[in-house]
Amino acid sequence: MNGLLADASTRLEKALKYTSISEDASERLKHPKSSLSVSIPVRMDDGSLRIFQGYRVRYDDTRGPGKGGVRYHPNVSMDEVQSLAFWMTFKCALLNLPFGGAKGGITLNPKELSKQELERLSRGYIEAIADFIGPDIDILAPDVYTNQMIMGWMMDQYSIIQRKISPGVVTGKPLTMGGSQGRDTATGTGAYYVIQTILPKFELIPEKTTVAVQGFGKAGSVVAELLAKSGYKVVAVSDSKGGIYTENGLDILSIRNYKKEHRGITAIYCEDTVCDIGEHENITNEQLLELDVDVLIPAALENQITAENSNNIKAKFIFEVANGPITSAADSILDKKGIYVFPDILINAGGVTVSYFEWVQNRSGLYWTRTEVNERMKDKMMTEAEQVWAIAQKDGVSMRTAAYIHALNRLGDALDAKGTRDYYVNGSPH
Repeated sequence: MNGLLADASTRLEKALKYTSISEDASERLKHPKSSLSVSIPVRMDDGSLRIFQGYRVRYDDTRGPGKGGVRYHPNVSMDEVQSLAFWMTFKCALLNLPFGGAKGGITLNPKELSKQELERLSRGYIEAIADFIGPDIDILAPDVYTNQMIMGWMMDQYSIIQRKISPGVVTGKPLTMGGSQGRDTATGTGAYYVIQTILPKFELIPEKTTVAVQGFGKAGSVVAELLAKSGYKVVAVSDSKGGIYTENGLDILSIRNYKKEHRGITAIYCEDTVCDIGEHENITNEQLLELDVDVLIPAALENQITAENSNNIKAKFIFEVANGPITSAADSILDKKGIYVFPDILINAGGVTVSYFEWVQNRSGLYWTRTEVNERMKDKMMTEAEQVWAIAQKDGVSMRTAAYIHALNRLGDALDAKGTRDYYVNGSPH
């Protein structure tokens, strides 16, 4: 094991010291259950044929069917997808959801494709992995550069293959196709609920608390707006093209509206950048991470804070809205600096929680209002945040290690309850 998954697994090793799960269970959790790599041929608009590389990994399904998003990004690789599936395994256990962890992705820059090409690609991906997924096997969801429209195409293609309507195979769908109210904002809203649970323990006054958000996408923009509405001073935000900073605080609602209004009529992805908005100082994503603020929210991609830049981090509290934005080496440095890090498997779990609600609604045929969805999510997120906080205080460990301890206890119980599944010993059934 090497690369991103190896780095992610170091968090597991730390937490194992504080649990009593069996060696068999811990050994199984160190390896993905199944990994699939597929080639996806797509006829481009100019008549040429391109082959795209796709992946789907089911890391563990002891507690239920695999659950995890699909991302479209140039950096997608098997190592990345396995790591994301690893995190999803612990995230689902942490929130006590009846799911295992899975993830998928396609290696490409989706902004270079037309809408029609993206649809062909998305349907081709489902054609390639159809036997690997299903409402009771592995359920897809949106992730980086995938959205409701793409999820709708995927659900429709799977239904065509199965010759029956199968809304439960995909979450994050359009409402008209069985999607859930609140799913579009769930990751950011869930993060906000956890932040509102944790920060009052440190007696911070919102109006005197500065916040910087790296990544002004589906999750980062939502949590930034909710914090601003609650009185926090959001002084910096960024997207893939750069960031903006103003000492007096940004008008987050105006920035969100600007990005919504200035996307192309037929564009699937926002084509504008936060750098075009209002009076501000332009900064890079790297500079945003090193701002002297109270709260830093990495909400972009993994490996943003590393051993190389962690000594320059000045924020007192870091809430990981992105998956894996801090490396294990950086964790140690930040801990020595007295910086509180609140882990991704807790902070960004609102998305998978509402995906679970969507799956339940699809299966029951009974649909909830946005208020009902948010209240159910709020209860889950705040309850688990309090339990993780209690474990951290009791065992004297970081919030990250506490979150893994909490998830490991649930995973260990499930794995041990199922037994070792040793059907053959020395070639003989027993």
